[in-house]
Amino acid sequence: MPVSRNYIQYAIDLLNAFGPVTTKRMFGGAGIYFDGLFFALLADDVLYFKVDEANKADYLNAGMGPFKPFGSYEMSYYEVPADVLEDEEQLKEWAHKAFSAAMRNTAARRKTATRARRKPRKDPD
Repeated sequence: MPVSRNYIQYAIDLLNAFGPVTTKRMFGGAGIYFDGLFFALLADDVLYFKVDEANKADYLNAGMGPFKPFGSYEMSYYEVPADVLEDEEQLKEWAHKAFSAAMRNTAARRKTATRARRKPRKDPD
């Protein structure tokens, strides 16, 4: 899953059209963050965006698949098609959808964590 420094810079340059992104190396690859939120990743010099039910069909319709770091284990990040990488407006749109998916995922996790922390109510006797 290594990613080259050149590809990281290439991805940053591409995504500058979306907004100021930052990267952080992890497990040989790199995570891409916008406004402090992890919404994309780089592995093997491939860019993957976060997906959920709202944008997954875009990737499936383009014939793209998920990031599989350990063989059959699939993550909710899908490869960005080459034609999207070559079209600045389309890339901005897909990046925005990926960022929105990451925001929804974060909100859902927080909601679940809040529920888990709540103490169960006792039934009145």
